Amino acid sequence: MSTSILCAVDISQPEINNRVLETAAKLAALDGARLDVITVVPDYGMSIVGSYFQQSHHDEAVKEAGKTLNSLVETVLGEEVNKNVRHVVATGSAYEQILNTAKKAKTDLIVVGSHKPELADYLLGPNAARVVRHSTCSVYVVR
Repeated sequence: MSTSILCAVDISQPEINNRVLETAAKLAALDGARLDVITVVPDYGMSIVGSYFQQSHHDEAVKEAGKTLNSLVETVLGEEVNKNVRHVVATGSAYEQILNTAKKAKTDLIVVGSHKPELADYLLGPNAARVVRHSTCSVYVVR
C-alpha cells in the first residue's frame, strides 16, 4: 500500500503527460496516497552554456515551469484534484532530481512515462531507465 506517489512529467513532451498523470492519480486514489508531481528544469549554471545566462533567466524558467506544471495537472486531473497535489519544480539532472525528491518525500512509488527510444537513449540511457535502475522504491513505467 502506497502513502506517497511521485509522478514525474516532462513539460516539454506534452504528448505522453496525460496518460502518466492519469495513471498516477488512479494509483494514488486506490491507496488514498498523497500525489506529488515533479518536473525538472535543466541547470545551465554548471556548464559553459550557463555563463551566457543571468540568474534571472533561470529563475524565470523555474517560475514558468511551475505555472505550466500547475496548468497541466489542472487540465488533466481537474481543479479539485489539483488542489491536493504537491507541485515540485526541481533544477538539475532529471533522474537525479526525481530520485532525490522521492527520497526526501519518502515516496513509495514513482510513476514515469517512457517515450520511443532514440539512438542516444541506447548509448546513454533515458531518464526513465535510470530512475528504474537506481530507485530504492517501486517504479511504474507508463508506455
